[in-house]
Amino acid sequence: MLSIFGKPTRYCDGIARRGFLRIGGFTMGSVVPASLSGLMRAQAAAPGRSALDRKAVINVFLGGGPPHQDMWEIKTEAPSEIRGEFQPISTAVPGIQIGECFPKLAAIMDRLVVVRSVVGCDGAHDAFQCQTGWRRNDLNSIGGRPSMGSVLSSLRGPVDPGIPPTVALAAKTSHVPWSEPGSPGFLGSSHQPFRPNGNGMDDLTLNGITLDRLSDRRALLTSLDQLKRTTDAGGQLTGADAFTEAAFGVLTSSRLAEALDVSKEPDEIRARYGTGQPYQYQYDGAPTCNEHLLLARRLVEAGVRSVTLSYGRWDSHGKNFDLVRDHGGKLDQALSALILDLEERGMLDDVTILCWGEFGRTPRVNQNAGRDHWPQVSCALMAGGGMRTGQAIGSTNRLGEYAVGRPVHVQEIIGTAYHNLGIDVMNTTVDDPTGRPQFLVDVREPMKELI
Repeated sequence: MLSIFGKPTRYCDGIARRGFLRIGGFTMGSVVPASLSGLMRAQAAAPGRSALDRKAVINVFLGGGPPHQDMWEIKTEAPSEIRGEFQPISTAVPGIQIGECFPKLAAIMDRLVVVRSVVGCDGAHDAFQCQTGWRRNDLNSIGGRPSMGSVLSSLRGPVDPGIPPTVALAAKTSHVPWSEPGSPGFLGSSHQPFRPNGNGMDDLTLNGITLDRLSDRRALLTSLDQLKRTTDAGGQLTGADAFTEAAFGVLTSSRLAEALDVSKEPDEIRARYGTGQPYQYQYDGAPTCNEHLLLARRLVEAGVRSVTLSYGRWDSHGKNFDLVRDHGGKLDQALSALILDLEERGMLDDVTILCWGEFGRTPRVNQNAGRDHWPQVSCALMAGGGMRTGQAIGSTNRLGEYAVGRPVHVQEIIGTAYHNLGIDVMNTTVDDPTGRPQFLVDVREPMKELI
């Protein structure tokens, strides 16, 4: 890990944006996988840039499994032990109603798609399926399936030498799988996401250099030389190559530091997103960090192709309705702000937003006023990407037990995101370590309702 000290201004995940105190995921030599030097290799191997460089995806993972019947499809005709406490509210699209905790999203329903009938969830308590479309054990013997961000890194490379193609913002969680950054799978460590708050093998310091002095090239070079001599004395730079050294360029990239510094945003924009504080019902999950959605916008604007983040802890075995009121209201503010912000900047048609969890919740409310795991059906919200929005797709039966009408497989959502990114999922493959081409998803037709 490389530390650059500056003026510490802390935000909800503990990262000091102005000071950019720590930039994680940096390793050297062959001691551990060198993720940033791998990014340099990926860039060197990448084809020329294209008009698709503006395309990006922001994947908001609702770790724990959000209750489908308390968000996008209130079951007004179900008995009280199933129906829950919430009322439906009208939206900007006549005939579509969603839960009362989401008035800001209801007001921009014409920019949204709610999918009420997501199927194919494997029931695992992690982000893997929402990031890859596959079950974790698929091709596990050769490294497993890669996430969307890693596929984009492999197929497209970085837009800019100082900007990683895929970034993971998820704050560390006690239940580690809820903060998974997105696995590179069989594509290898050179395509793993960059984590601004990740763990490196050491805390390496640019001696005497702050962000305010990064423009002083001579001081920076002197500090890097000192760092190299210090680490080389311990054997860490043994075998380091030009790609590893080039990784310093990413770590000290002014564009990357700028993108991660939300203090540069106007106060009115930051107020629109909110902070998501105070954090409640977090336990072993992620905080409701609204600023991560603002960071996601700043990163895709800077050229990042894929941003993943984990928002809240939705595993509501108890106090389900209190949790949804808290998490739902905060998500409503942050997600609506993100969508309108992208639209105002002329970016919404290029950026696909996914917001979903690993499965749904039981129709019947338990004795603790909670809902338990229910992989039979789940839900998702989608926006941007040039899709035909203003739709509610699919539905569940009267009790919210299973999909009726239009079941939508997890892989259809992933495939649609790939389509929005300009990737032909019907024909595009990536080679696994055996040289065998692998399709990105099995269900390769994107959602026809949206394209």
